[in-house]
Amino acid sequence: MNTPPHPDTPSKAEGPTGVAVAGLARQVDDLNRRLDALGPVNGRVDELTQVVAELSQTLATVAARRRPAPAPSWLLAPTEPDKVAVLLDELTGWLRLVFLRYPDGAAVVPECWAWHADVVEELLWLMHAWCAAYQGPDASVQLAGDWHDRQRPGVVNRLRKSVGSCSIERHQTRPGWGAPPGAPPTVPGEQHTSLITAWWADRSEQAPPEPATITAAGAGPIGGALG
Repeated sequence: MNTPPHPDTPSKAEGPTGVAVAGLARQVDDLNRRLDALGPVNGRVDELTQVVAELSQTLATVAARRRPAPAPSWLLAPTEPDKVAVLLDELTGWLRLVFLRYPDGAAVVPECWAWHADVVEELLWLMHAWCAAYQGPDASVQLAGDWHDRQRPGVVNRLRKSVGSCSIERHQTRPGWGAPPGAPPTVPGEQHTSLITAWWADRSEQAPPEPATITAAGAGPIGGALG
């Protein structure tokens, strides 16, 4: 008794071409079944990808918002005159519109304020603190309150102590007067730094060298050399 051929088994009449076609048909059917099963997964992956992209954008925005803008420094101001002029123009405009509206603020800003680098530095950062409190992306009532309660009074007190009695005349040369205030400071003991450098770099485990002695006439150091 002859056994009937399996439905998936090609007959001899089909030949090699029929075998190949039947095999391809089975592969196509298998791939279609797999793609149908993956359809919902692909849609979910696309959805998750979009959510991750949106979260990344949100985090970038929040991080940029929380990064406060740095205040410019007068002590490290650019050397270009036009950039320095911009700093002073913005500061004088803000002083006129805001700071000098407070009587205690107006009382501590002398006419010579621009000759005092420390005063310009104080007023410059205070201006930017005010901008952050009232106009920045994180402007808030809390920042404004801190500006009024702590920052502005602190600057006023320091200015009162440093330049409360100064005037424009003190910056002019007068017979019998000392050097006008506002000159670049000298670092105390700067002449000894090379001695400290040699000791700290090579012999910091030993006792420090004695400071060099300066002659009365300022001719140069006596002793103090490293052994």
